[in-house]
Amino acid sequence: MKIGDRVSVIDDAISGVITAVSLDIVSVLTEDDFEMQFDKNELIVMNDLISKKDLAPQNIAEIISEKETNKKKKSRKIKPKERVLPPMIVDLHIHQLVPKSKGMSNYDMLTIQTDTAKRQLDFAINKRIQRIVFIHGVGEGVLKAELEYLFGRYDNVKFYDADYQKYGRGATEVYIFQNIAP
Repeated sequence: MKIGDRVSVIDDAISGVITAVSLDIVSVLTEDDFEMQFDKNELIVMNDLISKKDLAPQNIAEIISEKETNKKKKSRKIKPKERVLPPMIVDLHIHQLVPKSKGMSNYDMLTIQTDTAKRQLDFAINKRIQRIVFIHGVGEGVLKAELEYLFGRYDNVKFYDADYQKYGRGATEVYIFQNIAP
């Protein structure tokens, strides 16, 4: 860093020109005509930055055609069955499962929730329902971890976070493979 360099403060929206340098202290004349002092490690030299012109694409038509070919690859064919059948929704919030939860321990509540999830999953498998959304909420993640352990014990299911726009972060969707040979 030398006198005359344009600098910017790393953790603040201040920039200006260096007017003096002594050891690790740098004096900067800001764009608002204030003289301020900073440590050298708080500043970054702006002289050698890449200009916007250097970042501009050279051949825009080439970039547009590249984007269009990428769009075609991303489309996923949806089976007619998937389009029509809504998933079974199971709300595992404790107040949905019992009349009153006052006086229940966390262990008791978790047991009721996981037993309900297992019962509903077995019901869906027997009735050949292909998708279930378990709404468990965000919380500490204990119920979600228990559900993942439960779902992992089934060979014919895969599970993943449910649609964020529809259910938020606190839901897991389970897909049941129906045609598994014994």
